[in-house]
Amino acid sequence: MMTRTVFRCLAVLLLAAACSPRHTQDLREKTVALSCAQPAFLQPSDKIALLSPSYHTPMENVEAAAAVLRGWGFEPVIGAHVGEVYRGKYAGKPKERVSDLEWALKDPSIKAILCNRGGYGTIRLVDMLPLEELTAHSKWLVGYSDITTLLEMETRAGVMSIHGTMGTHLAQTRGNDPSSTLLRDLLLGQVPAYAVPAHPENRPGHATGILVGGNLCTFTPVLGTQADATLGRDIILFIEEVGEDMSHIDRLINTLVLNGVFERCRGVVLGEFTDCKANLDFDSVEEMVCSYVPAGIPVLCGFPTGHDDVNLPLVMGAPATLDVTAAGASLTFGMEGRQVPVRTEDTVATPFQGGQKITEGKKQRRLVRIVDFLKHFEGIRR
Repeated sequence: MMTRTVFRCLAVLLLAAACSPRHTQDLREKTVALSCAQPAFLQPSDKIALLSPSYHTPMENVEAAAAVLRGWGFEPVIGAHVGEVYRGKYAGKPKERVSDLEWALKDPSIKAILCNRGGYGTIRLVDMLPLEELTAHSKWLVGYSDITTLLEMETRAGVMSIHGTMGTHLAQTRGNDPSSTLLRDLLLGQVPAYAVPAHPENRPGHATGILVGGNLCTFTPVLGTQADATLGRDIILFIEEVGEDMSHIDRLINTLVLNGVFERCRGVVLGEFTDCKANLDFDSVEEMVCSYVPAGIPVLCGFPTGHDDVNLPLVMGAPATLDVTAAGASLTFGMEGRQVPVRTEDTVATPFQGGQKITEGKKQRRLVRIVDFLKHFEGIRR
């Protein structure tokens, strides 16, 4: 009985120490220096690996994406486990997905890695892929959504990467839309210099820093791990989200606040918040997020990148310059390559029906929800 009491007292003391202001301050003051090398731009006939580090992609979509890459003058190479299906969702077991990544990184003939889709599952790879391998084999890795984990690992490893559209999108659009052509041009050395229209929630100011972030639901759970690029000093934080209501986004933003992320921010870029239900008393997700950003930090809202039809490429890990004024904003990257002016308003398709923007991306998501419901209903009936 005495031993049990002693253990209980020790547990209480340890918990108190963990929750003490001093301990919290230590966590918030933990930072790392971010300095990322720029992978070489591609040349015609270079090989690009098509991989599925998260969910499975039907092979017909992979082949269609490969056809687009061939049309661009590249040579696509499909990873060995891309066609696998594990647990009904994943493109193989974690070790198989890591195996494809390691192959593409170590093969000197592969000059870039294009992910087929996101979904879920890269969090399982965080402790399986050493940062040293990413550092040693510097090449462009392209993706978004759940691929955010890998982009952040590249940043921590000291290698720039591209938050951009993936194989499934190329298959759907045949690579003819601005999101795809800007990605192609970036891989070939044309670096976009973005001019963005004014947004009612913008906060004016000037900032420079390393661009980090991505999908909020994906990078928040890996805070404090080797995949956490928000530990960098002087960062510009990019956030986008899909299908999450305001209360869940609010919970995740508070997690960033409690981990001192905004204290390390010099600027914030808010992308698309697609199909995010308003269940709190804010006019928009942007208004809610801005309420947590400390005064004096410039915020660019409405950058067309994320889970809607337009998903303009961003160079993660690159030194970025953000300028926000009442007239609009600009976002540029301090890296080698030919700077090409891009007006984001020229890239945004605006088909309207009944006063609401209806995009192919939204149609696809609605169709998926209907199919999932029918499968669920069929399972109940049986």
